[in-house]
Amino acid sequence: MIAAMESGIGGDPSLGMVWIDGRFLGIEWHAWKVVGWVGNVVFFSRFLVQWHATERQRRVVVPQAFWWLSLVGSLILLSYAIQRRDSVFIAGQAFSWIPYLRNLWIHRRTQASRRPCPACARVNPPEYRHCPDCGSAQAGDGGSILGEGR
Repeated sequence: MIAAMESGIGGDPSLGMVWIDGRFLGIEWHAWKVVGWVGNVVFFSRFLVQWHATERQRRVVVPQAFWWLSLVGSLILLSYAIQRRDSVFIAGQAFSWIPYLRNLWIHRRTQASRRPCPACARVNPPEYRHCPDCGSAQAGDGGSILGEGR
């Protein structure tokens, strides 16, 4: 193995770091190994999505795509853990999907409760009594006691 790493494949020493004992990265690849790596890549990509959204808005943001990638990545990793019959890995992934699904549900419910401003059509959260863009009063009271005249 050391000779293969030193000489590389075809005399190129850099290829010796990639191909070890005739295996890519020294890993014995099969379908479930690919599933495990895909799960890792999907799960890791949520970090990039969150970082990009935060940098773009200049404040901490957790976009909906973050939760979808978390859910899909954790379920792929759980399927890999089950196939491997690794009790530690299974225990670590068995319930990790629950908060991701809950956050997606909360996001959906929040989006459904938003309402457009009757004057400028800006979509506002239900608790807004006035549109921040045009100052127009919003339809309904947004759940405020003050809006009911109490």
